[in-house]
Amino acid sequence: MFFVLSKLLDFVLEPALWLVGLPVAALVARSAKWRYRLLLAAVVLGVVLTNPGLSNELLRQWELPPMRLSQLQPQPYDAAVLLTGITDSRRGPADRVYLDRGADRFTNALWLYRAGRAKRIIISGGSGSLQPKPGVRTEAQDLTVLLRLAGVPTQHIWLETQSRNTRENAQNTKALLQQRLPSTKPRLLLVTSAFHQRRAVGCFNKAGLQVTPFPAGYLTVQRQTTPAYWLLPSSEALQQWSVLLHEVAGYIVYRLLGYA
Repeated sequence: MFFVLSKLLDFVLEPALWLVGLPVAALVARSAKWRYRLLLAAVVLGVVLTNPGLSNELLRQWELPPMRLSQLQPQPYDAAVLLTGITDSRRGPADRVYLDRGADRFTNALWLYRAGRAKRIIISGGSGSLQPKPGVRTEAQDLTVLLRLAGVPTQHIWLETQSRNTRENAQNTKALLQQRLPSTKPRLLLVTSAFHQRRAVGCFNKAGLQVTPFPAGYLTVQRQTTPAYWLLPSSEALQQWSVLLHEVAGYIVYRLLGYA
């Protein structure tokens, strides 16, 4: 039920839905006063939600800052835990893997392994679909294909393919580690998007796993002083607002439910 409700919340919090819904509501409103209010709200929201400077600055405050290799402990970590959510199974042909937004999660996990900072890579994630198609590879399996093509040995790739959300990522990763490394307290690097790190770290800590966050897949850019940065409407701003609203809401819900 929680999984279904989370999908519904994602739909309700979509800014594009508001920008379409308010003018439609204004058209069907019987009162002239309400038509004016709804249209005014649509205009104000349109200006705010398409302002690239505002959306970028707010999302920059939410994303965790980047981590340099020099900031990590010199002794290799037991694993880099790579959270999925970065491939697009809708594209074709289906004989290859298509990386989507957030692909830096994958390249950063591979970088940590190649740099000798992680002994292995744990890929955590199943299907995020309400109705997953039978026989279709999970995202973890897709990313395994890419790691193997990059020369990572099979024994250094551990898979967890059942998780549907961040809480399950943490719980199922813990179960995997208890099975594979039962007598140790593993040192882990958590690789996920910078905007997702707060919720992910909270879930892993709640599950009893101490992790070092390694943010990747930044959606923001450096602050600029050009007029275009603050004044020119941008579709990217709408996307940033969508990510920020979804993630902040998810973080609050997880905290209220005791998941993070």
